Amino acid sequence: MLDSFLKDCIKRFEYYKSLGDKTFEQLEEKDFFFKPSPESNSIAIIIQHMYGNMLSRWTNFLTEDGEKEWRKRDAEFEEMQISKQDLLSFWNEGWKVLLDTLKSLQPEDLTKTIHIRTEPLIVYDAIIRQMAHYPYHVGQIVQIGKMIRDKEFKSLSIPKGESQQFNQQMQHR
Repeated sequence: MLDSFLKDCIKRFEYYKSLGDKTFEQLEEKDFFFKPSPESNSIAIIIQHMYGNMLSRWTNFLTEDGEKEWRKRDAEFEEMQISKQDLLSFWNEGWKVLLDTLKSLQPEDLTKTIHIRTEPLIVYDAIIRQMAHYPYHVGQIVQIGKMIRDKEFKSLSIPKGESQQFNQQMQHR
């Protein structure tokens, strides 16, 4: 059961990463810096934050607090003068650290205790915590991408008005 949990988590995290990847493919460099309002985060800022969080949480996951001393969380929310390619490198590196760590875990690791900001968490709970955190931000990225591309945005799920057609296709698989 615990082995299945790990495999399912990896599968779900890979799916959420793919939603971001498919959104990024539809965007130009300038789109990564678009802010829907002055208080909103751009896609670039969301990527910076996810990258910082992923490196901090998943580096030495079982042996060190998930909030590393070297992390500068507040700086993650400041605009940086970087390219789309740099942002994609951050994105891919963060996901690699997360996925490599999950793939290295053994089922018996899931019941160990780790710490995040000194708070003790059972490993499987820490994974679930991030399973809620990262899709939250991926959803923001997708929504901003949809705002930018509007009618040209290629749906990442069942397009509007095509649910019945999709369900019929699924029945005939």
